[in-house]
Formats: sequence, structure tokens, C-alpha cells
Amino acid sequence: MVRAIYPGTFDPITRGHADVARRAARIFDELVVAVGTNPAKEPLFPLAERLAMVRAELADLPSVRIESFEGLLVAYARSVGARVLVRGARNVADFEYELRMAMTNRALAPELETVLVLPSAEYVHVNAQLIREIATFGGPLDAFVSPQVEAALRRRLVGKSAGGH
Repeated sequence: MVRAIYPGTFDPITRGHADVARRAARIFDELVVAVGTNPAKEPLFPLAERLAMVRAELADLPSVRIESFEGLLVAYARSVGARVLVRGARNVADFEYELRMAMTNRALAPELETVLVLPSAEYVHVNAQLIREIATFGGPLDAFVSPQVEAALRRRLVGKSAGGH
């Protein structure tokens, strides 16, 4: 049995994230989608809300479980018995970043392999930061996120605007 982890902040989960998770779920016996906290990032959504969105988006995949984690990814991977780290790569910049991360993770945990999964062509340009920006200015989001995630984004951004942010 091969258990893989697909880590990320998923702030919010995009159609591209879901596409990579679905592709990885077809490859591995079990996929843990690990929603992480990153001290270098200030997420738009709190962890509990990100977990709920990811669970809703991937609920139809029986071999996928969704968990949260903090700290070093390799330590978390070891704690759940994962042998593979799944990462999405959309372009050369992603590949360069993921290569550095994979080499660092290999130095820390040589028993873990990193597998890059390419999203479908229609999601290559999609990233959560861009989606947050489009949402901030009221642009259409249906090509990038599910209706549930779009509604959550709209609610969150109205709340931030009302709060003076």
C-alpha cells in the first residue's frame, strides 16, 4: 500500500488543486490531503474553514482523507506513514521551486519521494493568490473555483471590507 501526501495551504482550494488531488488519487492507494499552516503566510481563511472547503471539494474520493498539519512536512509524512509527497507544477517557476523543495525534503528524509503531478491544461494558469485578487475586485470565479468556494470567498471578502481591511 502506497500512501501519498498532497500538502498545501489551500487558501482557498481551486479547481487546479482538486484536479491534482484527483489525478494523484488514481495513482496512489491512499492520498492524504494535508492542509498546512505556514508561519510565512497570512491566510484569508482560517484553518477550520480551509479544511471544510477541501473536504467538500473532495468528498467523492473514497481513497482520500483530509487532515491538517503544522511543522515540517517530512515529520508529518513520517508520522502518517507516507512514502510519497505529491506536488502540483504548472510552469517552469513552479518546477524550480518544487525542485528546491524536493531536494531539501530528500536531504531531511531520504525515504520520501516527491512526485510532481501536472494539472489539466485549463488549470495551468490558476493559483489561489490570483483568485483572491479577482474575487477582491468582483470578477467572475466560476472557471477557477467551485460555486461553494466562490460563495465562501465572496462572504470572506465582504467581511474584510466591512471590517476596514
